[in-house]
Amino acid sequence: MINLFDAHLHIIDYQFPLVANQSYLPNEFTVMDYLKIAKPLHIVGGAVVSGSFQAFDQTYLVNALHTLGSNFVGVTQLPASVSDEQIIELNQQGIRGIRFNLKRGGSETIEHLSDMAHRVYEIAQWHVELYVDSSELIELADQLLSLPALCIDHLGLSKKGLSELFKLVEQGVKVKASGFGRVDFDVAKALKTIVSINPNALMFGTDLPSTRAPQPFKEEDIVLISDTFDPDITNKILLTNAVDFYRLQLKEIET
Repeated sequence: MINLFDAHLHIIDYQFPLVANQSYLPNEFTVMDYLKIAKPLHIVGGAVVSGSFQAFDQTYLVNALHTLGSNFVGVTQLPASVSDEQIIELNQQGIRGIRFNLKRGGSETIEHLSDMAHRVYEIAQWHVELYVDSSELIELADQLLSLPALCIDHLGLSKKGLSELFKLVEQGVKVKASGFGRVDFDVAKALKTIVSINPNALMFGTDLPSTRAPQPFKEEDIVLISDTFDPDITNKILLTNAVDFYRLQLKEIET
């Protein structure tokens, strides 16, 4: 089995501040819980992504990255008031991107997207990760294409906006091949279309622990990718596209 890079995972650690979202808090899912699942899958690195429950807390993320090691990076949520010094410090802790959660909230609002995207890119070469239903992309397209670097979570979620997602891919936007149990369309067909546009666009993620997903991540999601593509493209989706995007030099670890 080839090594994998998990470009989208969440850690829910009750030792750190959590904020209920729509009166809901997920079950705990610690770094140790994650590694029990990840190691048998040959996951050798990944991106810990802040969710709505974490809001602007950085303590859980820094702690998780310290435990996971240098093959893992963080994608955080920050207020517009964050200082340049804080961004630099977080970059030194392994943070590599900023997330805007238009689907669930908990992040800064869309009004600050452009200014913050350019600011974090200039300071630390961070990109933006956007959790958004693709049906909203047509209204955001001009703004999104002006950003220095952008990734869309979970294949954009809905069939209604897939054509707009594909247009963004044509312009260099990256897409998380994650959250297959959240979407309402043929995953393999969408993956093939994206690869035909840009074979470097897709980045696999488990989306563990799949909070509120109608169907949680399963190992068959990886098999779907390997069965759909030849070994070279499979390796890109499961490993190298994300490693390049997150600007990592992976260290060999035991799996």
